[in-house]
Amino acid sequence: MKRFSNILAVVNTSRNDNSALQRAVSVMNNNLASLTVVSVLEDLPADMWMTVLAVSPAEIHDIAAAEEFERLEEFVTVAGDNEILIEKEVLLGRPFLEIIHQVLKRNHDLVIKTVEPSEGLLDVFFGSTDMHLMRKCPCPVWVIKPGHKHYRRILACVDFDPGSSQNDALNRRIIEIATSLAVADVSELHIIHALEPFNEGVLRSASIAQKKVEFETIIEAEKKTRQTWLETLLDEQSAAIGTNAVDFPKIQLHLIKGLARNVVPMKARELDVDLIVMGTLSRTGIPGYFIGNTSESILSQVKCSVLTMKPPGFVSPITL
Repeated sequence: MKRFSNILAVVNTSRNDNSALQRAVSVMNNNLASLTVVSVLEDLPADMWMTVLAVSPAEIHDIAAAEEFERLEEFVTVAGDNEILIEKEVLLGRPFLEIIHQVLKRNHDLVIKTVEPSEGLLDVFFGSTDMHLMRKCPCPVWVIKPGHKHYRRILACVDFDPGSSQNDALNRRIIEIATSLAVADVSELHIIHALEPFNEGVLRSASIAQKKVEFETIIEAEKKTRQTWLETLLDEQSAAIGTNAVDFPKIQLHLIKGLARNVVPMKARELDVDLIVMGTLSRTGIPGYFIGNTSESILSQVKCSVLTMKPPGFVSPITL
Protein backbone atom coordinates (compact mmCIF):
# COMPACT_ATOMS: atom_id res chain seq x y z
CA MET A 1 0.00 0.00 0.00
CA LYS A 2 1.40 3.39 -0.99
CA ARG A 3 1.29 5.79 1.91
CA PHE A 4 3.30 8.70 0.51
CA SER A 5 3.68 9.87 -3.07
CA ASN A 6 5.42 13.25 -2.93
CA ILE A 7 8.12 13.61 -0.26
CA LEU A 8 10.01 16.74 0.78
CA ALA A 9 13.37 16.27 2.52
CA VAL A 10 14.92 19.30 4.24
CA VAL A 11 18.70 19.11 4.69
CA ASN A 12 21.45 21.26 6.15
CA THR A 13 24.47 21.09 3.87
CA SER A 14 26.77 22.42 6.59
CA ARG A 15 26.34 19.24 8.67
CA ASN A 16 27.86 15.85 8.03
CA ASP A 17 24.74 13.93 9.09
CA ASN A 18 22.60 12.68 6.20
CA SER A 19 20.08 10.65 8.22
CA ALA A 20 17.08 12.57 6.88
CA LEU A 21 18.18 12.18 3.26
CA GLN A 22 18.85 8.47 3.59
CA ARG A 23 15.47 7.91 5.24
CA ALA A 24 13.76 10.01 2.55
CA VAL A 25 15.37 7.92 -0.21
CA SER A 26 14.26 4.74 1.55
CA VAL A 27 10.66 5.97 1.84
CA MET A 28 10.77 7.11 -1.79
CA ASN A 29 11.81 3.63 -2.93
CA ASN A 30 9.32 1.79 -0.69
CA ASN A 31 6.43 3.95 -1.87
CA LEU A 32 7.52 4.52 -5.49
CA ALA A 33 7.23 8.20 -4.62
CA SER A 34 8.80 11.39 -5.94
CA LEU A 35 11.38 13.17 -3.77
CA THR A 36 12.44 16.80 -3.59
CA VAL A 37 15.43 17.79 -1.44
CA VAL A 38 15.69 21.40 -0.33
CA SER A 39 18.08 23.53 1.63
CA VAL A 40 16.89 26.79 3.19
CA LEU A 41 19.01 29.94 3.32
CA GLU A 42 17.79 32.55 5.75
CA ASP A 43 17.56 36.14 4.51
CA LEU A 44 20.75 38.10 4.97
CA PRO A 45 20.53 40.93 7.52
CA ALA A 46 19.32 44.19 5.99
CA ASP A 47 22.27 46.18 7.41
CA MET A 48 24.68 44.10 5.31
CA TRP A 49 23.70 46.09 2.23
CA MET A 50 25.42 49.14 3.70
CA THR A 51 28.77 47.32 3.50
CA VAL A 52 28.24 45.86 0.02
CA LEU A 53 27.71 48.98 -2.07
CA ALA A 54 28.77 47.52 -5.41
CA VAL A 55 26.37 44.59 -5.37
CA SER A 56 22.58 44.68 -5.15
CA PRO A 57 20.59 42.59 -2.67
CA ALA A 58 19.20 40.51 -5.56
CA GLU A 59 22.70 39.75 -6.83
CA ILE A 60 23.87 38.74 -3.36
CA HIS A 61 20.88 36.39 -3.07
CA ASP A 62 21.61 34.88 -6.47
CA ILE A 63 25.27 34.30 -5.63
CA ALA A 64 24.44 32.75 -2.24
CA ALA A 65 21.75 30.53 -3.75
CA ALA A 66 24.05 29.33 -6.55
CA GLU A 67 26.80 28.43 -4.07
CA GLU A 68 24.31 26.65 -1.82
CA PHE A 69 22.89 24.71 -4.77
CA GLU A 70 26.38 23.37 -5.53
CA ARG A 71 26.72 22.23 -1.92
CA LEU A 72 23.24 20.69 -2.11
CA GLU A 73 24.10 18.71 -5.25
CA GLU A 74 27.24 17.40 -3.57
CA PHE A 75 25.26 16.52 -0.44
CA VAL A 76 22.70 14.56 -2.45
CA THR A 77 25.32 12.42 -4.22
CA VAL A 78 25.09 10.10 -1.19
CA ALA A 79 21.84 8.88 -2.76
CA GLY A 80 23.89 7.10 -5.42
CA ASP A 81 21.87 5.79 -8.36
CA ASN A 82 18.75 7.55 -7.05
CA GLU A 83 20.33 10.96 -7.46
CA ILE A 84 18.96 11.44 -10.97
CA LEU A 85 15.42 10.89 -9.65
CA ILE A 86 15.69 13.57 -6.96
CA GLU A 87 14.71 17.18 -7.51
CA LYS A 88 16.84 19.77 -5.71
CA GLU A 89 16.02 23.33 -4.77
CA VAL A 90 17.37 26.13 -2.58
CA LEU A 91 14.77 28.15 -0.67
CA LEU A 92 15.37 31.63 0.69
CA GLY A 93 13.63 33.05 3.74
CA ARG A 94 12.47 32.02 7.19
CA PRO A 95 12.90 28.22 7.25
CA PHE A 96 9.54 27.04 8.60
CA LEU A 97 7.61 29.47 6.39
CA GLU A 98 9.49 28.52 3.23
CA ILE A 99 9.11 24.79 3.97
CA ILE A 100 5.34 25.12 4.47
CA HIS A 101 5.07 27.30 1.36
CA GLN A 102 6.86 24.54 -0.57
CA VAL A 103 4.44 21.94 0.82
CA LEU A 104 1.46 24.03 -0.24
CA LYS A 105 2.82 24.83 -3.72
CA ARG A 106 3.97 21.30 -4.55
CA ASN A 107 1.37 19.29 -2.61
CA HIS A 108 3.94 17.32 -0.61
CA ASP A 109 2.43 14.66 1.66
CA LEU A 110 5.45 14.14 3.96
CA VAL A 111 8.25 16.36 5.27
CA ILE A 112 11.42 14.70 6.54
CA LYS A 113 14.20 16.62 8.26
CA THR A 114 16.92 16.17 10.83
CA VAL A 115 16.23 17.69 14.23
CA GLU A 116 17.34 21.30 14.56
CA PRO A 117 19.63 22.28 17.45
CA SER A 118 17.55 23.92 20.18
CA GLU A 119 19.59 27.13 20.32
CA GLY A 120 21.47 26.44 23.53
CA LEU A 121 18.49 25.17 25.55
CA LEU A 122 19.98 21.99 26.99
CA ASP A 123 16.67 20.46 28.11
CA VAL A 124 14.88 21.09 24.81
CA PHE A 125 15.45 18.58 22.01
CA PHE A 126 13.45 20.11 19.16
CA GLY A 127 14.32 23.53 17.78
CA SER A 128 11.91 26.33 16.89
CA THR A 129 11.68 25.35 13.20
CA ASP A 130 10.82 21.77 14.18
CA MET A 131 8.07 22.92 16.53
CA HIS A 132 6.63 25.41 14.01
CA LEU A 133 6.42 22.64 11.42
CA MET A 134 4.83 20.16 13.81
CA ARG A 135 2.26 22.79 14.76
CA LYS A 136 1.45 24.28 11.37
CA CYS A 137 2.57 22.11 8.45
CA PRO A 138 -0.50 20.51 6.81
CA CYS A 139 1.19 17.18 6.06
CA PRO A 140 2.97 14.71 8.39
CA VAL A 141 6.35 15.92 9.70
CA TRP A 142 9.11 13.43 10.45
CA VAL A 143 11.89 14.93 12.57
CA ILE A 144 14.86 12.58 12.74
CA LYS A 145 17.47 12.34 15.46
CA PRO A 146 20.96 12.59 13.92
CA GLY A 147 22.58 9.23 13.35
CA HIS A 148 19.33 7.25 13.41
CA LYS A 149 19.58 4.83 10.49
CA HIS A 150 17.42 1.99 11.84
CA TYR A 151 14.55 1.90 14.31
CA ARG A 152 14.64 -0.97 16.79
CA ARG A 153 11.48 0.10 18.62
CA ILE A 154 8.60 2.27 17.47
CA LEU A 155 5.99 3.72 19.83
CA ALA A 156 2.60 4.72 18.38
CA CYS A 157 0.32 6.89 20.52
CA VAL A 158 -3.46 6.75 20.09
CA ASP A 159 -6.21 8.70 21.79
CA PHE A 160 -9.73 7.54 22.69
CA ASP A 161 -12.56 9.86 21.69
CA PRO A 162 -15.51 7.83 20.33
CA GLY A 163 -17.51 10.95 19.50
CA SER A 164 -14.89 12.36 17.11
CA SER A 165 -14.63 11.08 13.54
CA GLN A 166 -11.51 13.25 13.12
CA ASN A 167 -9.79 11.58 16.05
CA ASP A 168 -10.85 8.14 14.83
CA ALA A 169 -9.36 8.77 11.38
CA LEU A 170 -6.17 10.11 12.94
CA ASN A 171 -5.78 7.02 15.14
CA ARG A 172 -6.16 4.75 12.12
CA ARG A 173 -3.58 6.74 10.20
CA ILE A 174 -1.12 6.56 13.12
CA ILE A 175 -1.52 2.77 13.35
CA GLU A 176 -1.21 2.41 9.57
CA ILE A 177 1.99 4.45 9.31
CA ALA A 178 3.59 2.94 12.43
CA THR A 179 2.84 -0.58 11.18
CA SER A 180 4.29 0.20 7.76
CA LEU A 181 7.50 1.56 9.29
CA ALA A 182 7.80 -1.39 11.67
CA VAL A 183 7.53 -3.79 8.72
CA ALA A 184 10.11 -1.84 6.70
CA ASP A 185 12.62 -1.65 9.58
CA VAL A 186 11.78 -5.05 11.11
CA SER A 187 11.12 -3.17 14.35
CA GLU A 188 9.26 -3.87 17.55
CA LEU A 189 5.99 -1.96 17.47
CA HIS A 190 4.51 -0.73 20.73
CA ILE A 191 1.11 0.95 20.82
CA ILE A 192 0.31 3.04 23.86
CA HIS A 193 -2.90 4.53 25.15
CA ALA A 194 -3.20 6.48 28.38
CA LEU A 195 -6.35 5.67 30.32
CA GLU A 196 -7.55 8.94 31.79
CA PRO A 197 -10.81 8.09 33.60
CA PHE A 198 -13.56 10.62 33.01
CA ASN A 199 -14.25 12.77 36.07
CA GLU A 200 -12.13 10.64 38.38
CA GLY A 201 -12.19 13.37 41.00
CA VAL A 202 -15.96 13.46 41.00
CA LEU A 203 -16.26 9.69 41.15
CA ARG A 204 -14.00 9.63 44.20
CA SER A 205 -15.91 12.37 46.00
CA ALA A 206 -17.64 11.71 49.29
CA SER A 207 -21.13 12.19 47.86
CA ILE A 208 -20.59 9.46 45.29
CA ALA A 209 -18.87 7.20 47.80
CA GLN A 210 -21.94 7.43 50.06
CA LYS A 211 -23.97 5.86 47.25
CA LYS A 212 -21.53 2.92 47.39
CA VAL A 213 -20.41 3.26 43.80
CA GLU A 214 -17.43 0.99 43.38
CA PHE A 215 -14.85 3.23 41.76
CA GLU A 216 -12.47 0.41 40.84
CA THR A 217 -15.31 -1.47 39.14
CA ILE A 218 -16.01 1.59 36.98
CA ILE A 219 -12.33 1.91 36.08
CA GLU A 220 -12.05 -1.78 35.23
CA ALA A 221 -15.09 -1.57 32.95
CA GLU A 222 -13.61 1.44 31.21
CA LYS A 223 -10.30 -0.36 30.82
CA LYS A 224 -12.05 -3.29 29.11
CA THR A 225 -13.80 -0.87 26.76
CA ARG A 226 -10.47 0.71 25.78
CA GLN A 227 -8.80 -2.70 25.41
CA THR A 228 -11.53 -3.84 23.01
CA TRP A 229 -11.21 -0.58 21.08
CA LEU A 230 -7.42 -1.01 20.73
CA GLU A 231 -7.73 -4.62 19.61
CA THR A 232 -10.33 -3.61 17.02
CA LEU A 233 -7.95 -0.99 15.61
CA LEU A 234 -5.23 -3.60 15.26
CA ASP A 235 -7.55 -6.20 13.75
CA GLU A 236 -8.61 -3.69 11.11
CA GLN A 237 -5.00 -2.86 10.28
CA SER A 238 -4.09 -6.55 10.09
CA ALA A 239 -6.96 -7.14 7.68
CA ALA A 240 -5.95 -4.10 5.61
CA ILE A 241 -2.46 -5.47 4.89
CA GLY A 242 -3.66 -9.06 4.49
CA THR A 243 -4.06 -11.76 7.10
CA ASN A 244 -1.32 -13.81 5.45
CA ALA A 245 1.25 -11.03 5.59
CA VAL A 246 4.28 -12.79 7.10
CA ASP A 247 6.00 -9.46 7.71
CA PHE A 248 3.29 -8.13 10.02
CA PRO A 249 5.19 -6.99 13.12
CA LYS A 250 4.71 -8.36 16.58
CA ILE A 251 2.75 -5.66 18.38
CA GLN A 252 2.70 -4.98 22.09
CA LEU A 253 -0.18 -3.01 23.57
CA HIS A 254 0.31 -0.72 26.56
CA LEU A 255 -2.89 0.47 28.23
CA ILE A 256 -1.66 2.56 31.16
CA LYS A 257 -3.71 4.53 33.66
CA GLY A 258 -2.58 8.13 33.89
CA LEU A 259 -2.18 11.34 31.94
CA ALA A 260 -0.76 10.94 28.42
CA ARG A 261 1.72 13.77 29.01
CA ASN A 262 3.27 11.68 31.79
CA VAL A 263 2.66 8.16 30.52
CA VAL A 264 4.04 8.51 26.97
CA PRO A 265 7.45 10.05 27.82
CA MET A 266 7.87 7.60 30.71
CA LYS A 267 7.18 4.59 28.47
CA ALA A 268 9.38 5.99 25.69
CA ARG A 269 12.31 6.18 28.11
CA GLU A 270 11.56 2.78 29.63
CA LEU A 271 11.48 1.08 26.22
CA ASP A 272 14.31 3.21 24.82
CA VAL A 273 12.27 3.79 21.66
CA ASP A 274 13.84 5.23 18.52
CA LEU A 275 10.69 6.70 16.98
CA ILE A 276 7.38 8.01 18.30
CA VAL A 277 4.40 8.27 15.93
CA MET A 278 1.75 10.59 17.29
CA GLY A 279 -0.93 13.11 16.44
CA THR A 280 -0.94 16.81 17.24
CA LEU A 281 -4.68 17.25 17.63
CA SER A 282 -6.07 20.09 19.71
CA ARG A 283 -9.61 19.92 21.05
CA THR A 284 -9.67 23.48 22.39
CA GLY A 285 -11.56 24.94 19.47
CA ILE A 286 -9.56 28.15 19.87
CA PRO A 287 -8.73 29.64 16.44
CA GLY A 288 -4.99 29.56 15.80
CA TYR A 289 -4.40 26.87 18.42
CA PHE A 290 -3.10 24.03 16.31
CA ILE A 291 -1.42 21.65 18.73
CA GLY A 292 -2.78 20.32 21.99
CA ASN A 293 -1.22 20.94 25.39
CA THR A 294 -0.70 17.20 25.77
CA SER A 295 1.24 16.98 22.50
CA GLU A 296 3.35 20.00 23.41
CA SER A 297 4.16 18.48 26.78
CA ILE A 298 5.13 15.11 25.29
CA LEU A 299 7.36 16.72 22.65
CA SER A 300 9.11 18.79 25.29
CA GLN A 301 10.11 15.64 27.22
CA VAL A 302 11.25 13.17 24.54
CA LYS A 303 14.63 13.01 22.84
CA CYS A 304 14.10 10.60 19.95
CA SER A 305 12.87 10.84 16.37
CA VAL A 306 9.20 11.82 16.07
CA LEU A 307 6.66 11.56 13.26
CA THR A 308 3.68 13.83 13.88
CA MET A 309 0.41 14.05 11.98
CA LYS A 310 -2.59 16.33 11.83
CA PRO A 311 -6.21 15.14 11.72
CA PRO A 312 -8.07 15.03 8.39
CA GLY A 313 -9.30 18.45 7.35
CA PHE A 314 -6.54 20.36 9.13
CA VAL A 315 -5.87 23.72 7.46
CA SER A 316 -2.52 25.39 8.04
CA PRO A 317 -2.53 28.98 9.28
CA ILE A 318 0.28 29.62 6.76
CA THR A 319 -0.98 30.51 3.30
CA LEU A 320 0.57 31.37 -0.04
